[in-house]
Amino acid sequence: MPLPPVPAAPVTLDRRDGPYGEVVLRRRAEHFEIIANGCFLMDTSDGRSERLLVDAALAALPPDRAQPSLLIGGLGVGFSLAHAAAEPRWGRITVVEREQAVIDWHLSGPLAAISADALSDPRSVILRTDLTAHLRGTTEGDTSHALGAVTEYDALCLDIDNGPDWTVTEDNDSLYGPSGLASCRERLAPGGVLAVWSAKPSAAFEEALRNAGFDDVRTEEIPVARGVPDAVHLCVRPPTPA
Repeated sequence: MPLPPVPAAPVTLDRRDGPYGEVVLRRRAEHFEIIANGCFLMDTSDGRSERLLVDAALAALPPDRAQPSLLIGGLGVGFSLAHAAAEPRWGRITVVEREQAVIDWHLSGPLAAISADALSDPRSVILRTDLTAHLRGTTEGDTSHALGAVTEYDALCLDIDNGPDWTVTEDNDSLYGPSGLASCRERLAPGGVLAVWSAKPSAAFEEALRNAGFDDVRTEEIPVARGVPDAVHLCVRPPTPA
């Protein structure tokens, strides 16, 4: 029986030190990888989870919500943005990304092959800022209004870590706690949807969402080649009482 092929060794294309630590872009064969603080974050080998994140949020919105506004937390390899921009039903698409290196890799680097069409879409805007600060409206110099971004969203799709149980930096821990989830709820329009990607399902996070005042809490699992499935946690901000 022939032995399986040996995976190609990764080639580092760019390495940057920033205020949140080190970020690295690598190429492994035909795919690209993003490594943050030595932790594998994501690559371009699949993208099903990122697409499901966006599709599930849209499907959970009320059917009469015309041109809903979307906030994507984390640009990553660009799958979520590209998929959202390919859907004409979305209105304004705002991406919050705190790493200038990641933005550069899309604007003038190898990841432009994924996101170029989406970035040229007039509905799309990128904000270089910290997501937790943006949600709380506390970012100094935040140019959201000048760039046409909305301050209340119909859907929030968050994909900035390996999930609520495995954050890349300690600064992100608060996003999945009571104060961070309260900020997400307040940034959503009544009836709006929060969708959170995770490297594995988390019953504890489901409970945290309920405790934060969200309705219709559920988890969709995405099978992967090895190990536990990926997951998208979904919930809805309750509508304003009549």
